[in-house]
Amino acid sequence: MLEKLKTEVLNANRSLVQYGLVILTWGNVSGIDREKNLVVIKPSGIEYDKLTIDDLVVVNLDGRVVEGNRRPSSDTPTHLALYRAFDNIGGISHTHSDYATVFAQAGCAIHCYGTTHADYFNGSIPITRLLTESEVNQNYEMNTGQVIIERFQDLNPLAMPAVLVAGHAPFTWGKNATEAVKNSFILEKVAQLAYQSIMLNENMTELPKYILQKHYLRKHGPSAYYGQNDK
Repeated sequence: MLEKLKTEVLNANRSLVQYGLVILTWGNVSGIDREKNLVVIKPSGIEYDKLTIDDLVVVNLDGRVVEGNRRPSSDTPTHLALYRAFDNIGGISHTHSDYATVFAQAGCAIHCYGTTHADYFNGSIPITRLLTESEVNQNYEMNTGQVIIERFQDLNPLAMPAVLVAGHAPFTWGKNATEAVKNSFILEKVAQLAYQSIMLNENMTELPKYILQKHYLRKHGPSAYYGQNDK
């Protein structure tokens, strides 16, 4: 079942290590088949170098295991909440990459200070609020998804494919699992650049909006002109 999607999700999870975004088992990637409303996700606690296609777990959008002998990632309810809320995304990546997690732990959004950021994210990378004690004690992972959704009430998840969960770590998404991981990698580099820029100039201001928009829109949207037409 879903062999093509499983292969992509397997490779996407392995690429977290290749990109230096995770250590041990600190992360997970999933992908969804929108026609079947089934999600393929990494199993809980399995090391990446030991992960095989048979370890992957298929669940429906209610969280019921449809196929697989492993327990799905403990973050599965977060992934499912995002798939239900953001119906145009096809893959989700969760890491604890260093610089993005520093911003999440500090409770700070990553503001756009330069065009590298503007090329991929249309504005500041948002930070959620902290979960309440009751939200942590009951349905913690599902409520993690809910605070992300709450934060995106006035944001377009396609124009902002990343979020920092306060006190926790980043989530990113994309049209598929491969793109979701790519966005995790870009987010980490953008976070590193922002952090180091702040260290050099603590009084730095954000990039003017007209520059941000120019760089974002030349890569995204109907008037984009970056790259080739045969993509």
